[in-house]
Amino acid sequence: MGGFLSGFYTEFWWVPATVLAAALAIKLPTIIRFWNDPLLRAVGGLLLLACAVFVFVAPSTIAWVNRVTGVPNISAPWVYSLLTAFCGSCLLLIIAWRNGLSDRSSATRRARRWVVSAYGGVIVALWVLFALADASVERRQDLDTYYATTPYMRELILLYLLAHTTAALITSKLIRNWIRTDGLDAWLRWGLKFLGLGYAMNLVFDAAKLTAVVARWTGGDLDRLNTDVAPPVACLSAVLIAVGFILPHAGQYLHERWRLRLAHHELRPLYALMRTVHGGGVPFALRASPELRLTRRETFIRDALLPLARGIDEELRRRSYTAARGLGFPPERAKALAAAVAVLDAVDSRPRPGAADGDRDTTELLREIGAVSRALRRPDDVRAVRDRAAAQEGNVPVGD
Repeated sequence: MGGFLSGFYTEFWWVPATVLAAALAIKLPTIIRFWNDPLLRAVGGLLLLACAVFVFVAPSTIAWVNRVTGVPNISAPWVYSLLTAFCGSCLLLIIAWRNGLSDRSSATRRARRWVVSAYGGVIVALWVLFALADASVERRQDLDTYYATTPYMRELILLYLLAHTTAALITSKLIRNWIRTDGLDAWLRWGLKFLGLGYAMNLVFDAAKLTAVVARWTGGDLDRLNTDVAPPVACLSAVLIAVGFILPHAGQYLHERWRLRLAHHELRPLYALMRTVHGGGVPFALRASPELRLTRRETFIRDALLPLARGIDEELRRRSYTAARGLGFPPERAKALAAAVAVLDAVDSRPRPGAADGDRDTTELLREIGAVSRALRRPDDVRAVRDRAAAQEGNVPVGD
């Protein structure tokens, strides 16, 4: 059978199948959690179809299906039907993904109906043509070229290739237009680029298959395009498409996890300082999520900082800001350094509870704990600002 088969594919068919299964496994928790989201269900169905194509096109599976059914080459219409359904699903998904599921315009409805009716009709036609054809000689690797001139099988092969080519062309164009849209998330843009490459490779696959088939029609022999070129191209295409679907979700997930862990890490200096004030820290929880760990650390810091912040020497803070600006630090960095100096001074002096300035507004300082903690990571800068502020006299207003 020619679809996706060659010596390469005989050994490496599991590569695209594994990548597609991994993509489905990555998506599955989100699909289950948000089962009511039809777009996520569509992605899951699409990946499942793609996995099925590569499972049923494996030489061992082809032989098994033919043997169990007792019909030589019945794997051909079955695999081509799965492939056609995958093509149609890709078009439907891109239309829904691009326009949004809430798009009820007549053009979008017509496009969806056209895809369903056209590709559903192709699948029915594939089985009808196979039933009419005489394909009694089992071919596991070169079916497309072996039966290229056989009545009805000829039309079957041409029909699935044209349906596949049409889907690849339309999907590639939709993706290319979408990539040019302004305001796309970076991960989505990269995912679309991989999808675009995957569908471009599909066109290479189709070109190789069609060229080999047409060569048979004209008495030539370019069967190697069918058996040696098309299969590895199909494998590469499947991997690229799988990466394209994985990347937006996995990239955003990893980026968010990295952001949470970085924010947690950046709070470490201020957290360590507040532990000296509080006399303890946040209890360690092995199973705590990154979000929970960050929230608990932020809460601990604010709870420990609140009584200190109410007794902060605002005059020292103003002098420290002016000193930081004099040392060449930009305004935001100068504010963070000034706050760090004031907090260190408050830790050293340990203001008494119920001090006179207990009603002081501490909102800004508690909100900027990340910037203050980052400032504490550069003790040399803090020391330089502190020394310069100590040498100043008078009231210096905060600001440039």
